Amino acid sequence: MSDVGKAWSGRAAPLAGGRPLPVPGIAALLWLLLAAAAVAWWLSSDMPADILSYEEDIVFLGIQHIELVAWAGGLAILTGVPAGAVLSRPTFRRSAELILQAFNLGTTIPTLAVLALCMKVLGIGTVPSVFGLWAATLLPIVRNTYAGLRNVPTPLIEAARGMGMTPGQVFWRVELPNALFVIFGGIRTALSICVGTAPLAFLIGAGGLGELIFTGIALNDLPMMLAGAIPTALLAVLVDFGIGRLQIHLVSRGVNPLR
Repeated sequence: MSDVGKAWSGRAAPLAGGRPLPVPGIAALLWLLLAAAAVAWWLSSDMPADILSYEEDIVFLGIQHIELVAWAGGLAILTGVPAGAVLSRPTFRRSAELILQAFNLGTTIPTLAVLALCMKVLGIGTVPSVFGLWAATLLPIVRNTYAGLRNVPTPLIEAARGMGMTPGQVFWRVELPNALFVIFGGIRTALSICVGTAPLAFLIGAGGLGELIFTGIALNDLPMMLAGAIPTALLAVLVDFGIGRLQIHLVSRGVNPLR
């Protein structure tokens, strides 16, 4: 294999003297240098002060952003988990994949197009925005719920039936607890998508941090754009971290690989 091939494979490529060239280490060093340069530029400029000048707007629009995510994400959980559970039942196993493709439309179609369709039908404001974000974030929850319940080991289900459990008891006491870790994974993905796409709701009159982002782009105002983009990114990280902690603590130790 050539030196280029070894470098791309992530292994150490030998130098002329026989000493290895640690490619991952060099990549990490380059990223560190770039980060240090970015921090130095940030601290030496007026950018932090310019961004903080939008503090009141960040707080007000951030609350709107959180409300949009809470409504859309909450509705996605309330509808996606039951839908995935129903599709996992033996009655729907033949048609489950076909039905999942219908849920996939909200993800396949660009979110902006979904919001535009919602605006055409429901008008402008919060309601069409929540509906559009709900459609865009529904699939991960439905698919993970379906996959988690379908992949519960068959011997566990048969053992529960052999103990005399009813179908309802088998679902609530055996299937759902064993699928909960996978379901939480879908919820984490869905809510992260929801936070990241919620700025688009500004374009149909719902407010949120997208107001700072798109207004900053239109005015070529970098501090204004960053005043919306940075809180959005931080909010996505916090939501993912928070759901991850719930996933660790609420899922039983026996079926939780993180404990």
